[in-house]
Amino acid sequence: MAETHVLFVEDDDVIREATQLALERDGFRVTAMPDGLSGLDAFRAQRPDIALLDVMLPGMDGVSLCRRIRDESTVPVIMLSARADSIDVVLGLEAGADDYVTKPFDGAVLMARIRAVLRRFGHAGGPGAGERGEDGPDDGGLLAFGDLEVDTDGMEVRKGGAPVALTPTEMRLLLEFSSAPGTVLSRDKLLERVWDYGWGGDTRVVDVHVQRLRAKIGQDRIETVRGFGYKLKS
Repeated sequence: MAETHVLFVEDDDVIREATQLALERDGFRVTAMPDGLSGLDAFRAQRPDIALLDVMLPGMDGVSLCRRIRDESTVPVIMLSARADSIDVVLGLEAGADDYVTKPFDGAVLMARIRAVLRRFGHAGGPGAGERGEDGPDDGGLLAFGDLEVDTDGMEVRKGGAPVALTPTEMRLLLEFSSAPGTVLSRDKLLERVWDYGWGGDTRVVDVHVQRLRAKIGQDRIETVRGFGYKLKS
C-alpha cells in the first residue's frame, strides 16, 4: 500500500523539522514547506493525501492557502493554530478546513487527528475508501427531504435536481442527519460519529460545518434546537 502523503506547511524551522521527522517515523511521506506560496505550489505539483497548514504563514497565510486548496480539491485539511480561542480557528474552518490542532501539540494527538480525518474521508469515498462503521448511517438508498435528495450509494446530493458539491466531511455530516430525520443530534454525538473523536472536542468544529452545509442545502433545512443540538427537517 502506498504511503500517505502529507503536505506540511510551517514557517518555524524547529517545529517543521521535528514534526516532519515524527510523521515520517509514523510511516507518512512528508513534503514540508516554509511558507504559503511554496505550499500552494507543492500542493498543485504533488497532490498530497492530506494538508497540515499553520495559520500564521509568510507570503500567504494558512487561511488563504486553505481557501485556495479548497477551491481546487476536497483533500482533507487540518489547521494548526497557536491559540485554541483564536478567531483564526473559526476562520480556518470557514475557509474549508476539516479540523484543527492547537500548538504546541502532542505528537500522539496530531497523529490521532490525522488518522481520524483520513478514516473519515475514506468512509466518504475519498482516499482509502472503506466500509462505514456500524454506528454510522445506512449505505443504501435514495433519501428525499423536500427538494433535497441524498444518494447514499453514489455519495451524491441534489437540490432541486441540481448537484450539490460537498466535501467528504460535509457529506458525512449530512448522512448522519439524513439517517435520522427529525431526531436531534447533539454536538458531542456528531463529533463522535463524524469527526471520529473518542474524546472531547471543540464543538465550534460542528457549528461551522453545519453553517457551511446549510449554505449549500438550504438555510432552513437543518434546525438548531437550542441547548441540545441540530436536527434535519423531514
